[in-house]
Amino acid sequence: MLPDTERWFRERTWQEPAWTAPELVRAKGDRTVSVVLPALNEEESVGAVVAAVRPLLGSLVDELVVVDSGSTDATIERARAAGARVVRRTDVLPELEPLPGKGEVLWRSLAATTGDLVVFLDSDLVDPDPGFVPALLGPLLTAPGVQLVKGFYRRPLRLESSGGGRVTELLARPVLAALRPELSGVVQPLGGEYAATRELLESVPFAAGYGVEIGLLIDTYASYGLDGLAQVNLGVRKHRNRSLLQLGVMASQILGTALARCGTDVGAATVLTQFVQVDGEWLPDPSTVSTADRPPMRTVRGPGSRVTDDPRARVAPDVPRSMP
Repeated sequence: MLPDTERWFRERTWQEPAWTAPELVRAKGDRTVSVVLPALNEEESVGAVVAAVRPLLGSLVDELVVVDSGSTDATIERARAAGARVVRRTDVLPELEPLPGKGEVLWRSLAATTGDLVVFLDSDLVDPDPGFVPALLGPLLTAPGVQLVKGFYRRPLRLESSGGGRVTELLARPVLAALRPELSGVVQPLGGEYAATRELLESVPFAAGYGVEIGLLIDTYASYGLDGLAQVNLGVRKHRNRSLLQLGVMASQILGTALARCGTDVGAATVLTQFVQVDGEWLPDPSTVSTADRPPMRTVRGPGSRVTDDPRARVAPDVPRSMP
């Protein structure tokens, strides 16, 4: 690692985060916290993730919101039953046609929440740890200058080994080493568990697809330098693993976002050709991969706009920022 990266790793990495919720409530003061779970057909896991956060609601956490991306299963019902407020993607900024992808849901969540600090948790976690949210908030509430906190962890493959994070090791880490070596100390650049200030999140573009995490990482570094970043050890993260074909599309979006952030224009979409075997014959299987960005949220709406879980709701500008 570069010398400045080594210094950052020593000073901004918490290997054994020990903050307690009462301690962080005191450090929080009058700041507010929103926890956001993006979800798409996660009926088997979303309730447990909500339940892991629910005890913090009303103290460390002010809002707990599941933003649904068009689920066709019981995700919405189970999220509500577990105690979350559910917002459909199409009810947020409804005048804008939704783009496909995780980043689109995270971007719209900024218009559906009001917290000064926002924690993102993936909704496909298995055995979610109630300590994830306090650990991610710790640096934001206690370390001056931190804007984005990334979680890192061991990622089992098929829930029994250490082979998860294949796109991280085969793509993201080599790309960062080549294009932004200062970020080589980030353990999980693509991890879906992280927290940030609203000031940061509303000031940067969001990649609409799977490039959202690497885009936020590079943009935070560009705006605030290494000391705007921090990372905490969350132990073990178990989730549903994806096929190699799915990972190929994911990797293509991540690469496109990284290249665009580093000055190479790859356009709004690329065509990725993969190959599948049908009756013993190998056939091309092209996919159009979107690398589109959403603009900074502060340029789209006025500060403090929000939406309710009423399907008739519309985002209105200049609503005072208060918790429900």
